[in-house]
Amino acid sequence: MEELKHRTMEELEAGLEMIRQSPKDGGVLELIVRRPQSGEREILEAGELDREAGLVGDNWGTRGSSRTADGTSHPDMQLNIMNSRVIALVARDKARWHLAGDQLFIDMDLSAENLPPGTRLTLGSAVIEVTDQPHTGCKKFVARFGPDPLRFISAPANKLLNLRGINAKVVRSGVIRVGDVAKKL
Repeated sequence: MEELKHRTMEELEAGLEMIRQSPKDGGVLELIVRRPQSGEREILEAGELDREAGLVGDNWGTRGSSRTADGTSHPDMQLNIMNSRVIALVARDKARWHLAGDQLFIDMDLSAENLPPGTRLTLGSAVIEVTDQPHTGCKKFVARFGPDPLRFISAPANKLLNLRGINAKVVRSGVIRVGDVAKKL
């Protein structure tokens, strides 16, 4: 089996216009990924979002955070959301999307201009709220997708587009399914 090559900066920049054309509202949920343990991924057709637990069965609540004083899970980082067009460009193959570590992949403009902190979205029967916690790339992202994708998403001109994604929290529990449409409230 031939190993997938990492995207080059030129390839990534060539895909930027396609990303910029993401829907401003009414984005389709294309993938749900639950992380039951560190390094494990479960791809779901449907999932339950809970105000206390985030994505039920995900390790968010037990993993903790370096962004809290006591090391507990950050309440504004229950959900990691990535634009499906960005991950499609970066990962090349949908079978590799889950490696990004995010739970929800939505075909939607996640830019700060379109979805500033405090924006609420309906998704299935749940409501989520975009938070002000930054979602940044890490060593794992580089190991899985290469150095150019991290440089691409971190470039000053691209920062406000939130190409690496956004963080959100659940404000109304509910069920979500692949194919659900995220709508601004």
